[in-house]
Amino acid sequence: MAPMTMPVTRTVALICALAAGFALGLALASEYWGGLVPCALCLLERWPYRVAIVLALVAIVVPRGVARLLLLLVLVSMLVAAALAVVHVGVELHYWPSPLPECVAPRFSGGSIAERLAQLPARPAKPCEDATYLIPGLPISMAAMNLLYALAFAIVLGGFLWLERRRTA
Repeated sequence: MAPMTMPVTRTVALICALAAGFALGLALASEYWGGLVPCALCLLERWPYRVAIVLALVAIVVPRGVARLLLLLVLVSMLVAAALAVVHVGVELHYWPSPLPECVAPRFSGGSIAERLAQLPARPAKPCEDATYLIPGLPISMAAMNLLYALAFAIVLGGFLWLERRRTA
């Protein structure tokens, strides 16, 4: 009796779910256990990984044709993650201002001290232009690491999808 093997597309979908989960898990671990404070752009950059996890997990259980389409959407999700990271790195390097209003210091207009305090957010925000470094001494910010990771993820997945398409055509 031949051993059961998982089809290649499903294996790749599982690897994609694990890779996206790793990136999201590292971000969450650095926040909760590492004490790093994420900015608004950092929080936004996590969404493509969440989407990729869901799409990849669904791709594991659906027919092969649908799974390939879902993996293509995972690829698009990683390209979105890379684009968001480019924006964040540009903000950190002061190439352009942040597109998010949460990244700007609050402006207070008139009123008493109590009214001004009421306008403050419940949790202080970290400015998006202040780079966060995961590894001391390594001058690559978390946003730049995210950019490199998302690009590598997209290139590897895109290569698989291209080879799979050529193989089945």
